[in-house]
Amino acid sequence: MSNHPYLSVVIPVHNEQEMLEELYRRLTMALDSLGKTYEIIFTNDGSTDRSAHILKELHERRPSQIRVIQFNGNFGQHMAIMAGFERVRGQIVITMDADLQNPPEDIGKLVAAIEAGHDVVNTHRMNRQDSWWRLAVSHCHNKVRAWMMPKLKMQDEGCMLRAYKRNIVDLMALTGEATTFIPALALSYASNPTEVGVGHAERAAGESSYGFYGLIRYNFDLITGFSLFPLQVFTMLGMLISACSFAFVIFLILRRVIVGPEVEGVFTLFAILFFFLGIVLLGLGVTGEYIGRIYQEVRKRPRFVVREVLEQLEPSSVTEKM
Repeated sequence: MSNHPYLSVVIPVHNEQEMLEELYRRLTMALDSLGKTYEIIFTNDGSTDRSAHILKELHERRPSQIRVIQFNGNFGQHMAIMAGFERVRGQIVITMDADLQNPPEDIGKLVAAIEAGHDVVNTHRMNRQDSWWRLAVSHCHNKVRAWMMPKLKMQDEGCMLRAYKRNIVDLMALTGEATTFIPALALSYASNPTEVGVGHAERAAGESSYGFYGLIRYNFDLITGFSLFPLQVFTMLGMLISACSFAFVIFLILRRVIVGPEVEGVFTLFAILFFFLGIVLLGLGVTGEYIGRIYQEVRKRPRFVVREVLEQLEPSSVTEKM
């Protein structure tokens, strides 16, 4: 096995003990059929089941091709991928989830697109097999992202089966951001991206790490990490409300001069006041999201902690003199 494989496949793993054996079988078959040298990097993102033990066994089966990064805790899917990006050796880097909802057999499509001259290959899931609420949330996410960030051309932001040229991966690894969204970050560096359709299947076992709240937080990370649109909306909304408030004050002064003092309309004024207070609190929440991310960055804490790395060490290039 070459120390510089052609392909690197990076897979975050979090409590996927039921899927790992089947993933290993299908993934290695798909990669072997391509006839190219490769490595597979699994990042164990703080799994509490037997995933760490199974990954160690997989490494022992193919020590020259399978490398395992063991985190000291749960740091999130994108940080798990970033840890893999910092250690990849291939010229083409593939990312995918461990749940087999996207078939490893489609990796050949992504490799072909990279070899055709593209530097980033995004994907969209065809015939999705998710539950109705997840489809609805995903649809809303894609619509909101397209509205707020029209420069990010992605049909399906939630599909992690993607391919990148090595130079794009190196740039992403250098950012050192505490929170990020990898597909969007890659597009910000890409010069010739493309998109292909891939298959999608129901999750055969285990549970998704993304519940409803997790999906909402995931969308916050995307929007606040790559757009100032929410802050700009509240700036313009504040200017509009200020202008309307000034006009309303003039109207009340003129009404008092013409009609005289009156008590009617007090509850209407309270309703308007509460509406404005709601907007102010929402604006503070959005501002807090950005400030919170600034706070995370300036603390300079490690993005993740690696407990151990299972890999076959490269043979030393230095020989002792006899």
